[in-house]
Amino acid sequence: MLRDQELLATIESQEVKDGELAFWWLGQLSVLVKTSKHILVFDPYLAPSPMRNFPPPLAPEMITNADYIFGSHDHGDHIDRNTLPGMMSASPKARTVCSKVAARSVVAVGIEENRIVALDEGDVYEEDGLRITPVAVAHELLDHDPELGYPYLSFVVETDGVTICHTGDACLYDGYIKKLSGFDIDVIFLPINGRDAGRYSHNVMGNMTYQEAVDVVGALRPRLAVPGHYDLFTSNTADPFPFAGYLRAKYPDLKCWIGEHAETVFLSK
Repeated sequence: MLRDQELLATIESQEVKDGELAFWWLGQLSVLVKTSKHILVFDPYLAPSPMRNFPPPLAPEMITNADYIFGSHDHGDHIDRNTLPGMMSASPKARTVCSKVAARSVVAVGIEENRIVALDEGDVYEEDGLRITPVAVAHELLDHDPELGYPYLSFVVETDGVTICHTGDACLYDGYIKKLSGFDIDVIFLPINGRDAGRYSHNVMGNMTYQEAVDVVGALRPRLAVPGHYDLFTSNTADPFPFAGYLRAKYPDLKCWIGEHAETVFLSK
């Protein structure tokens, strides 16, 4: 696995034109995406921990050129209080994108309010040739704050000729797929680790099963599907290859990527 300066040099040297993208999966649902004009980081969880199955491939303060840092919801492996301040300090132009619910926690770790893009379903954020559409998602339950809105969000990002969907932690509910079906998605990042009573009883919120994730991909038909959230914690893992096998059997014309952390994946025009 590439790490530290070697990984940064690889990201920097990767050429990306309009209509193309490259990405590096950093573990769990942490992904760095490079388009022709933007560096987007989704749910970065880069804090060292003895509970991790592998060390973070980057230290937060090493990422100096991020434009937008997304946090799908306020759980520590998605909005990491030990990662976000360092990344925001190192990338002075970056903004944090999160739900209005999660924005309270982002402010609490020292991020200035003018650098936070706080959104709810129904909002659309447009700036600098980039369009962000948040979609409410269930994380075991479809929670809703009566004042601030939905705490768990999927993000659709349209920029530089590509469309990226990062679901965050996600369980299906009626209407979720329909909300995403209007987008021509190039790449989707989604969890496959499922859910069960044992994990839920220990306050580990669940996600789609790999079968449900396959059907999301089948309905949305992205150019590439990337499963995640199966690798980092021994108590909450899954095998990604049944996802790939089921996708191949049920939707043989659709593609997925399963690979190594920090591997360069390039999606051409």
